Amino acid sequence: MGMRLGESLSLVLFGESHATGVGVLIEGLQPGIPIDLKSIERDLERRKPGRKGLSQRSESDIPRVLSGVHEGYSTGWPLVLFAENSDVRSSDYEFLPDHPRPGHADLVEQYRTGGKADPRGGGSHSGRLTWGLVAAGSVVSPILDSADCSVFSHMSALGDDETDDLSVLLSSSITENMSRLNCMDPVAADRFVDRIELLRKEKDSLGSRVDVIVRGLPIGIGDPWFDGIEPALSKGLFGIPAVRAVEFGYGVKSSLMRGSEHNSVWESGENNTPIQSEGGDGAIGGITTGSDIRISVHFKPPSSIPTAQNTLHLPSGELRPLVVGGRHDPVLAPRATPVVQGVVRFLIADLLLTKTRPF
Repeated sequence: MGMRLGESLSLVLFGESHATGVGVLIEGLQPGIPIDLKSIERDLERRKPGRKGLSQRSESDIPRVLSGVHEGYSTGWPLVLFAENSDVRSSDYEFLPDHPRPGHADLVEQYRTGGKADPRGGGSHSGRLTWGLVAAGSVVSPILDSADCSVFSHMSALGDDETDDLSVLLSSSITENMSRLNCMDPVAADRFVDRIELLRKEKDSLGSRVDVIVRGLPIGIGDPWFDGIEPALSKGLFGIPAVRAVEFGYGVKSSLMRGSEHNSVWESGENNTPIQSEGGDGAIGGITTGSDIRISVHFKPPSSIPTAQNTLHLPSGELRPLVVGGRHDPVLAPRATPVVQGVVRFLIADLLLTKTRPF
């Protein structure tokens, strides 16, 4: 079904947007990992709907442990976390499946299932299921901590308006707008808030970007070619709804650069361990270099907008105007930031457990 992610350490997402709830099943987690529900709740808080300017769906998102935890530690058996849906408004989707939304999976899912899919709120295609990605990433955080590895993420662009570089912003003091948008740039966060308010008034949406830094991985971890770090992370990141591009390092700018400009030379670091000069790629040939892994994840504009769009009405075969109601985000990066972080955390934990250094 495509809802599983990871190798030795894996997760399975389940649930629907308007059914009982959503959750995640985690397999391969060794016994004895501390499971801090308060820490998981804090990570999930960054993804919650209901904040000003974004989706006003009101969900507590509090995780319930159904199995795999005893007295605060993982048992080594499948760990299941679940959150109930408490604020569904299925009447917002009464036009489905007859009048499928532009940019959504409504129509293709009806074809795939022979008309048996749950169309309410996108069913299992809904971004609501990303709850499980954030929760799983939080669960495995102790694995990263034990390896002195950290994953930082933030909203880095709204349309063509970009923040300063994330590595420069990590020490910024958090303001209200920064917290609301998961953006580490205080000046850009204020601009973004104003732009989002304008989008609301214009009844439209806009594309956005999330930047990530993975810091602390030592040199020599990973495998080449199709089992490399970039392919592994890309698979998980492209699985997040609405992701349209993933870049590593200089990304698409690399195709515009000279080799003398792009190359990062090797230098001698602590204890004669090789390090790269400034701007070095975090992985070469699918194997870590010891430098930061820098990732940019691009999100399309949300497809559900309250502006009339002429789209196919299936029973009549005619193009008819459709106005999508409901409670939707005008931009995805603010709530997608912890989702991206969760995916990267989980896959790095899987890498740390399965890809060991030969020395």
